[in-house]
Amino acid sequence: MTPITTTDALIEFCERLAKAPFITVDTEFMRETTYWPKLCLIQAASATDAAIIDPLAEDMDLEPFLDLLRDESIIKVFHAARQDVEIFNRLGAMPKPMFDTQVAAMAAGFGDQVSYEALVRQMLRQELDKGSRFTDWARRPLSDAQLTYALGDVTHLAALYPKLRDRLQKEGRLDWVMSEMGALTDPALYDTTPENAWKRLKPKKFSAKYLAAFVAVAVWRERAAQERDQPRGRILKDEGIDEIAVQAPTDPDAFNRLRSVPKGFGGSRLGLELAAELKRVLADPEAHAPKLERPAHSQPAPPSVVELLKVLLKAKSDNAGVATKLIANVADLEKIAIDDNADVEAMKGWRRQLFGEDALKLKKGEIALVLNGSRVEVVEIEG
Repeated sequence: MTPITTTDALIEFCERLAKAPFITVDTEFMRETTYWPKLCLIQAASATDAAIIDPLAEDMDLEPFLDLLRDESIIKVFHAARQDVEIFNRLGAMPKPMFDTQVAAMAAGFGDQVSYEALVRQMLRQELDKGSRFTDWARRPLSDAQLTYALGDVTHLAALYPKLRDRLQKEGRLDWVMSEMGALTDPALYDTTPENAWKRLKPKKFSAKYLAAFVAVAVWRERAAQERDQPRGRILKDEGIDEIAVQAPTDPDAFNRLRSVPKGFGGSRLGLELAAELKRVLADPEAHAPKLERPAHSQPAPPSVVELLKVLLKAKSDNAGVATKLIANVADLEKIAIDDNADVEAMKGWRRQLFGEDALKLKKGEIALVLNGSRVEVVEIEG
């Protein structure tokens, strides 16, 4: 098997794929020791054509393939798409419209986060050879076995997608899945702007001094990780951000007295940089702290109500053949237990119809849960 290693060959392949109503896409990448994923292979297929693209080939221009991803007349099919989409978004080619077979499988009754291997086994009655799963995809040359393994990820997907789509269409759930794709293709999900890094974390205090330090450390860590192309955790663990924000050290030696900071950090170049940044923002915390509202003090969700909602969720999930995780999580249930107007996805759109309305009825005593053999059923309570 020979991968595509020239731009001319890629243009020819993409011209063929451009005639298809959908293409399936997968990537192989390495990022264990880096901040930015290193793209090593791109696999793509239609119902009748398939190839592996080598982005590491000399003088390879990926723009013809990126144009395909941008073409909104072609559906791009992935399985567990988030990391693939992150890579293509960084290359300026957010794949739209998109279909994620892992999300689709959750809506079709295959459970939470079903693996690609399990989905192929159940829907196509085929077993995948996973012998090359732990390949170093950056090495060259790759063996025929490794390339065959990689290509199988999209050729099986091309057979899987129509079956899964038709099943969802028949069950009236295709719109559910397509609505989920909006979140997966939202550029904000893949934002790596250092100034926004703190928003992915959870500050534990709300004083100006704490927040100014918290934001400064998060921004500094993100920028340092990007500049050095190292994972965030190798620069500083998440818990280190909180501890530094609490202690607010401005002397480099003070870092060495903190539990969550790497040994010798204070005397390193990183330690000196961070100490200087903290000294700068802590000279005027009010000017550097974000304006966050302290959450209103409230009683925790009643455990008994949450447990009832869990039983209802499981019953609704089982009866509808939809993964519970796609409908709601425990945090959603806790908010619903406290507030009938909780701003959670479980109380919107198709989720509200499937689960949310009955969750409110259960709280008000308008419905009950009864055991019918081994099956939990929902029954109306007559007034």
